[in-house]
Amino acid sequence: MEVQETRVQTDRVLTIPNILSMARLVGVPLFLWLILRPEFGGPKSDGWALLVLALSGVSDYLDGKLARRWNQISSLGRLLDPAADRLYILSTLVGLTWREILPLWLTAALLARELVLLVMVGILRRHGYPPPQVNFLGKAATFNLMYAFPLLLLSDGTGWISSLAAIFGWAFAGWGTTLYWWAGVLYVVQVRRLVRADAMAD
Repeated sequence: MEVQETRVQTDRVLTIPNILSMARLVGVPLFLWLILRPEFGGPKSDGWALLVLALSGVSDYLDGKLARRWNQISSLGRLLDPAADRLYILSTLVGLTWREILPLWLTAALLARELVLLVMVGILRRHGYPPPQVNFLGKAATFNLMYAFPLLLLSDGTGWISSLAAIFGWAFAGWGTTLYWWAGVLYVVQVRRLVRADAMAD
């Protein structure tokens, strides 16, 4: 009976962790619009964009913590959480690159890693495996990038605060990009092992 109750909990869709993840997804277009407003003749809304990003970070922490504490880890949650992370990273890359805060080479490096991961997911699906679970290294990379982007956005100004934000923002960006690719390489190694194991089994 206890096992069945656990299964029902993990199969639920409308849980608080999942609702938090959905709210994060809704915030993605709002965040991108706030970043790009100055590019289309609107007022600068970087403060509001930073607030949306901060709330996203808080909800990212809460949804995982609450899911574990309340035994509400679900298949949907495991899809929504990394999807929200990647969409925030993508929208921030688009916004900051458009405003020439991020160099094109850094954006290309991060997008290339996402392309590699998409190819790996396709290979896994062809062999009947689900997408790889987010590991600690991948979460650490996302953590660094989610700190880097708001700091770099804050650096788009004048004064000592902007200068300090640029120093710490680029430090987090460097670590985040390195860890992002490191996690990507580990995913490739994991996929290769699974495919080789399948080939040997056949």
